[in-house]
Amino acid sequence: MIEFVIHKTDGNGSARLGTLTTARGTIETPAFMPVGSLGTVKGIEWDDLRSFGYGLILNNAYHLYLRPGHEVVAAMGGLHKFTSWPGAILTDSGGFQVFSLSKLCKVTDEGVTFQSHLDGSLHHITPERSIEIQEALGADIIMAFDECVALPSSRERIEDALNRTNRWAARCQAARRRTDQALFGIVQGGHDPDLRAQAASEIVAMGFDGYAIGGLSVGEEKSIMYGMLDAAVPHLAGDRPRYLMGVGMPEDLVEGVARGVDMFDCVVPTRHGRTGSLFTSTGRVVIKHARYARDEQPIDPTCGCQVCARYSRAYLHHLFLAKEMMGVRLNTLHNLHYFAELMRGIRAAIAKGAFADFRSAFHARLYHTHADDQDASALLQTRSEEARL
Repeated sequence: MIEFVIHKTDGNGSARLGTLTTARGTIETPAFMPVGSLGTVKGIEWDDLRSFGYGLILNNAYHLYLRPGHEVVAAMGGLHKFTSWPGAILTDSGGFQVFSLSKLCKVTDEGVTFQSHLDGSLHHITPERSIEIQEALGADIIMAFDECVALPSSRERIEDALNRTNRWAARCQAARRRTDQALFGIVQGGHDPDLRAQAASEIVAMGFDGYAIGGLSVGEEKSIMYGMLDAAVPHLAGDRPRYLMGVGMPEDLVEGVARGVDMFDCVVPTRHGRTGSLFTSTGRVVIKHARYARDEQPIDPTCGCQVCARYSRAYLHHLFLAKEMMGVRLNTLHNLHYFAELMRGIRAAIAKGAFADFRSAFHARLYHTHADDQDASALLQTRSEEARL
């Protein structure tokens, strides 16, 4: 199980400084979780993550169910032994992938029948089956099975999915057999603030160990995302961790914390590293651009990571254009370091009672980059389907 303690709040009380204690260590919150869908954060060794201070990662139940199979993982001693990751693990239920990746997907009150995106094979997952899979995987935190809907959809369709999600949540609670795992309920409700508030209130009444907000970062305007947080978070229990699923642009982390979110996950740092988009204290550097071919500066002169200490933008530009694997690894290391330091800075600001100033300064300096780097925003906007892989 987990223990969650709030040590301090800042400003109007929404930004929270806390600790999340699991059997495999204590994680300071607000926290960002790197995504290792298949039991690995792409191109990164566990020692790298630990050196940055990460103690909690996300693995994906859908992908691990399809390969190598949850029975294989269980036979190998569970995810921690199988992967040798020494920290804590959260598995999402696979609901998002079922609805976003499947070639065929049929939803009934019983569960979901879908085709694998890998080979077209037919599968059926119910809330009970989702819990069985996640218990076999052996994560420290597991998620209730939820129904995600494509947006925009009618209010009637969103409400139907919300009600089914909440019924499934109760079935997930009833299906639990392990007492050493925390189970989080998921708040759905689309882009309707009333439905978000309703979903949050109903899920909290069921008494989960923590609460997640799903179904955002699916292409909506940021103002809509933030509005849905404003509608849902006040209805979530104040003594339980609050988790915003699949959201990970730096500005969204800051704004999520400002609204009371404690946990985040996303592939943004790793996927953007692979596509040559590097986060810095003043915005993003798109390393493929020709201007960096002779640039002797590090990615970010203010960054203390090993990549910035050793390598120039020119060298990383060369590696990226030459499609060298080392370039992808170095880019990803830098981005993961950036995210770890961003969360560390957020926590320090809350501890000092200065989060409002941190938030203002962050937004003031965020996009002070060259104009054509900003033209790459279409590349840099991670849609939810990408963000959960």
